[in-house]
Amino acid sequence: MHAPAPLPLTRDLVLVGGGHTHALILKAWGMKPLPGVRLTVIDPGPTTAYSGMLPGHVAGHYDRTDLDIDLVRLARFAGARLVQGAAEGLDLPRQEIRVSGRPAVGFDVASLDIGVTSEVPDLMGFGAHGVPAKPLGPFAARWQAFVADDRTGDAAVIGAGIAGTELALAMAHRLRGTGRRVHLVEAREALSDVPNAVRQKLLAEVLSAGIILTEGAEIARVDAHGLVLSTGRRIPARFVTGAAGARPQPWLERSGLDLVDGFVAVNARLESSFRQIFAAGDCAHYRHAPRPKAGVYAVRAAPVLLNNLRTAVGHGGFRRFRPQGDYLKLVSLGRKDAIGTRGPFRVSGPWVWRWKDRIDRRFMEKLSKLPAMPPAPLPWPRAQDMRAAMGPKPLCGGCGAKVGRATLQRALSRLGPHERDDVVPVPGDDAAILKTGGARQVLSSDHLRALVDDPVAMTRIAAVHALGDIWSMGAAPQAATVNLVLPRLADTLATRTLTEILEAAESVLRAEGAEIVGGHSSVGDELTIGFSLTGLCERDPITHAGGKPGDALILTKPIGSGTVLAAEMALDARGGDVAAALTLMTRSEGAAARILGAAHAMTDVTGFGLAGHLTNIAEASGTGVELWLHAIPHLPGARSLAARGVRSTLYPQNRMVAPDLPETPDVALLFDPQTAGGLVAAVAPEDASHLLQELHDAGYPEAAQIGWLTASLPGQIDVTD
Repeated sequence: MHAPAPLPLTRDLVLVGGGHTHALILKAWGMKPLPGVRLTVIDPGPTTAYSGMLPGHVAGHYDRTDLDIDLVRLARFAGARLVQGAAEGLDLPRQEIRVSGRPAVGFDVASLDIGVTSEVPDLMGFGAHGVPAKPLGPFAARWQAFVADDRTGDAAVIGAGIAGTELALAMAHRLRGTGRRVHLVEAREALSDVPNAVRQKLLAEVLSAGIILTEGAEIARVDAHGLVLSTGRRIPARFVTGAAGARPQPWLERSGLDLVDGFVAVNARLESSFRQIFAAGDCAHYRHAPRPKAGVYAVRAAPVLLNNLRTAVGHGGFRRFRPQGDYLKLVSLGRKDAIGTRGPFRVSGPWVWRWKDRIDRRFMEKLSKLPAMPPAPLPWPRAQDMRAAMGPKPLCGGCGAKVGRATLQRALSRLGPHERDDVVPVPGDDAAILKTGGARQVLSSDHLRALVDDPVAMTRIAAVHALGDIWSMGAAPQAATVNLVLPRLADTLATRTLTEILEAAESVLRAEGAEIVGGHSSVGDELTIGFSLTGLCERDPITHAGGKPGDALILTKPIGSGTVLAAEMALDARGGDVAAALTLMTRSEGAAARILGAAHAMTDVTGFGLAGHLTNIAEASGTGVELWLHAIPHLPGARSLAARGVRSTLYPQNRMVAPDLPETPDVALLFDPQTAGGLVAAVAPEDASHLLQELHDAGYPEAAQIGWLTASLPGQIDVTD
């Protein structure tokens, strides 16, 4: 009996924004996915910041990473594709979400949880010289930079509501003893909406912390030196933030949805005026039960929204969201002390801060401690050696899924010699060399098993990866065919996916001078994207065979992508490290190839790892290789993961190139399969310095000389620290 094929995907459910509600939905979806639904989450970054711990971070009680909800890990756990980009609009008739820097994302059902901003757009100069307290990620980064700067300068908070006061107290605690002051500025009366007992307690704390409170102040403008009031008085500050209330994201005004004060109006089902779009969190206005903006409502809405989204794309009944009338407010006081208030009830003291700390940490643990989902059991009875062939972990994507170097060489060795005069034999090189009339053309083909679920990101990676074979031979990209295997999709989803892939492919290839001239598509179990490419050479192609002893080896891109992505598959990599790897994997090496156009030998670093591809050059050139481990650049997080024993599934075969080298993290990364890796070139030693400077100036800051070719045995690799 044949194994059943994967179930087709028939509905697109898109979560716009990685807010608290959507983060909880991703966790719950991973525990119980709905078959047939393609889940997508769109957010500008790989992580989103948890608002409850921001004052503690500002005060210095939490590290920056303590605030991060890792959307990369949550998306992997949920089986969702993560689209990293900022949503900037809706096309309701076409049911598409416009995302900055990429093709639109189609949806059958969508949900908005995009938060708010505390930007003050009407205040002259704030956009240039101030930083809104929300979104939290950019604010935290700017605050850290201000604290680390040893120059003097005060901080100012615009808005003396409860949020602004809490922020000012946190700043004052962090800056105590530095000589820097904190200003708290309010147009009306400070804390005017707070019960009097709580107000008096907070005002006493403001006074005790040395915060300079200015009430009834009309701010005329913000400049590089601080605030200028309408009276002409100046409040000096080098760090200015706005906490004067929540403002909706500006693009909602153009969305076509019904809004209330700029926020998305939703009913008790959390449906907007466009029934296929839901909303929750601070960006939503609950028509049936208006409430202030608070994280507690976002958390409480999550199970109701999850149920209703599943109902909208599948089956079941809708539930009503009934937000509570009041909630416990825990306000930190800068030091490890806090006030708790709900209605007339009020408590305070260090124990309240510890209570708040436990609540916040438990919430973060809920989103970071993801249970291991057991793999499907192997069938029984079964053929011998099936478990060994399956390996100890799932097969990696990208170049981690390629056939090993030794296996490939054994198979290729059975092919006969070329019989055509217009095909130049270059065994083992990156691309074939063809003579067509007077032209010298190179031909290559490459395809990748998907390593990310976003088809646009995967297309960009696959295109850069395939172009590497053309660039490494000194050729200019000319033409391409696209070769696709799509998973089983309903027609609507297949159209959306093909559109995204082709638009992304055209963008990358046309930027490098190549045109798409055709292709082939089929349906299979998983997404695979490949390209067949031609390129034209104005001079003799660069091959593996031209290296000379003494040549300097220049690498243009850090290594470690196989390790980072293997860890990501196991939910063991930081989202920021994964995002950094993907960003570098989509970076073009075209300019680098042109700078290195006079190299004696060159190759791109892909599936066989740095050591394997340098072995190819050394064997063809009749040289050895000496690598300087300290000089080889690594992707963020790769070395620490390698030290913990993380390896790609292709690593064991790659390691056979030099089995006698010691097993250290730096050595292990030499055999790490790279997807869309950089170029490594053997150049005249006297040219190395100026070539590196050109590479740095052209946008390749990690480019480095990593060793040289030697006169030792052909193909031998030696390493030094």
